[in-house]
Amino acid sequence: MSTKFNVNGRAVSVNAEPDTPLLWVIRDELGMTGTKFGCGVALCGACTVHLNGQPVRSCQTPLSAVAGKKVATVESLSRNNTHPLQVAWIKHDVPQCGYCQSGQLMSAAALLKGNSNPSDTDIDAAMSGNICRCGTYPRIKAAIKDAASTMRKA
Repeated sequence: MSTKFNVNGRAVSVNAEPDTPLLWVIRDELGMTGTKFGCGVALCGACTVHLNGQPVRSCQTPLSAVAGKKVATVESLSRNNTHPLQVAWIKHDVPQCGYCQSGQLMSAAALLKGNSNPSDTDIDAAMSGNICRCGTYPRIKAAIKDAASTMRKA
């Protein structure tokens, strides 16, 4: 069974069962490994991608839910770490182990798309579904604020 959708601006057609989690399609069928498997039950946020601009947990999103839609993965931000969030992430030394970072970045990108000047409360709410076992939350918040400032100036 073939499912057609768009990933990072590119039309794709995937032959997989409709109930296959989007995460496995992205990683195993499309070979894009930036999106990570964390918990498998949509609790940790490591697998966060955008579906038609909204953050979703790809481990629990079936392939059938993306037919004809647009999916954006962490690879869509930039190929060379020039997106303001990526620049701020590096500047503020956000990653330690780095495992959760693709999900963190995608949740932050969704936040900044809809809110160019988020408060601490806005950031906490938007990022609440993303777990960082290394505990870099203060650096994540600082990086989001820094990226927001950069994006407002651009």
